[in-house]
Amino acid sequence: MAEEVKETETKEKESKKILSTLLKVLLGIVFLALGIWAIVVWRYDFLVLVKGCVGPFLLLAALITFAIAKE
Repeated sequence: MAEEVKETETKEKESKKILSTLLKVLLGIVFLALGIWAIVVWRYDFLVLVKGCVGPFLLLAALITFAIAKE
């Protein structure tokens, strides 16, 4: 009888784990679709953002390079 209770508890835990994983995957797919949609709709604004980030990125890369060369 104790074995039957353990088996049912194990099955319940596994089904909850599968449901949780499935929910996370579905939520990830929804976020991915929304992100792609946002980039398509605001592609020109996205390109301006990327172009605006090139300068600070290169500045940060230079600072890191100097920090590594100092050692």
